[in-house]
This record gives sequence, structure tokens and C-alpha cells, in this order.
Amino acid sequence: MNLCEIVRIEGYVQSSYLAIYPDKLLLLDGCCRPDVPVVLDYILKTLGRPVSDLKVVLVSHMHPDHAGGAIKLRKETGCLIVSADKPQQWYKGVGGRLMHLADMGMAHFAAKRMGRTFEILWYSPHLHADITVQDGDSVPKFADWQILETPGHTDRDLSFFHLPSRQVYTGDLIIKLKRKFVAPFPVYDPKVYIRSLQKIKDLNPSNVMMAHGRSLPIDAATFDLLITQAPEHPRTVKDTIRHKLLGGQGIDSYSQNLSKKG
Repeated sequence: MNLCEIVRIEGYVQSSYLAIYPDKLLLLDGCCRPDVPVVLDYILKTLGRPVSDLKVVLVSHMHPDHAGGAIKLRKETGCLIVSADKPQQWYKGVGGRLMHLADMGMAHFAAKRMGRTFEILWYSPHLHADITVQDGDSVPKFADWQILETPGHTDRDLSFFHLPSRQVYTGDLIIKLKRKFVAPFPVYDPKVYIRSLQKIKDLNPSNVMMAHGRSLPIDAATFDLLITQAPEHPRTVKDTIRHKLLGGQGIDSYSQNLSKKG
């Protein structure tokens, strides 16, 4: 089996991870639209390799910092897009289109808080993957990577487990704000979210690669704390608006989570 080196690439509002093999490349998540030239530049200039070496882009879920660059990367490199096997699009219907706009707005706000210059984040609300996968599947063309279904943040979150090194990419399952690990925003199903945390804990991974944070070991006690502190009720944009209208504290958690990477 080919040796794999995993490198972190600083993205617009998130971390991207590139798995490097002698004859192929794998991108863990579809990043933001403005990250596409950054990824391509890394392949061309830092690695000195053709962009066609990028064979697969994995998409963990449909938020703008995880799916926003996938289609452009496929157009530029000919790579395969791999995502969760779901019968419906995440941003379906009129409500879904509004949520798509809201998610891009929150990503823009996060970028502003991080001191980023304004970039266009628009991407299609509908992703038509080349291959869809389920829990336990191997990543196409990369048999040393395993697909893990880890929903809760959305209904289709995926994590990606590198079997030889026992490193796992968890997307937005875990977020680190400076020195503190927290749950993401939104959390659509707290019970499912807790099961996903337990699933990653049970892997006993050597490192956890976070989209909002970096790659670092997380011990069992920290996982237990995350599970204990997980929200008891759904935390969504709709809930946030309701709480704010009722005079509660406004929850800017999603954008703050993006903008306070640890």
C-alpha cells in the first residue's frame, strides 16, 4: 500500500486537508469557492504536480466551507466528487434555498471577523456527486480510507478515517474555539450528534483533523466532556431567530465557530 502524507492547507474560513500519495491526491472536503485556486496552486507549485493528480474530492456536508469548491475543482481537475448517499438534496425547496443564502451569509460574517477580504462564496445549492457512499464504505480509489456516517450537525455529515495511521477527519462534528472544544452550530438532532461523537471516540483515533481547528489528539475524557455538554435540544437558525425575537441572547455561534479557529 502506498504511503500517505496528510497536509493541512489554510482555507478562507476553514482548514482543508490533502492526502498525498506518490501517484494520486485526495482532498478531504470540498472547501470554499475561493479556496479552489489555493488548492490548485499548492498542487502545482508546492508539490510540482499536475492538477489531474487530484483524483477524489470528498464532501462531508453541504455548507459553503465544505462543498463550495467541489464543483469547480471537478471542472479544473477532472476529479470525482464523493458525498453521502441521500435521496434528497440538503437545500431542497424554497426553504432550502433560503437556508443556502443564510449559510453563505454566515460564512461571509465569519470571514469578516477573521479579517478576510470579501470573496464570492456562491455555489450551487444542489450537489450531484459522481459517487455516493454509506457508512463503512471505502473511499473510491483510496482503499486505505473508510467512510463514517457522523450526522447530527446536518443529516448527512461524513467523517473520513485513515486506517493505517488511525487519523480521522471529522468536518464540523467537533470545533475548537481557541482552547475550548465545543459543539457546532447548528445541531439538528442532538441524540444523533451524541452517537456520532461516541462513534469517533470508540475509534480511539491517533489524531482528529478538524475543519475549524487543526489536527491534534483528543483523549477519551475530552470526548466524554463533549458528549456531556452536547445540546439537549436542536439548535438551528430557526431556533436562533425564535430566541432572539423572544428577547433571548442572539446566537451567532455558527459564524463565531468559523471565525475563532483554535
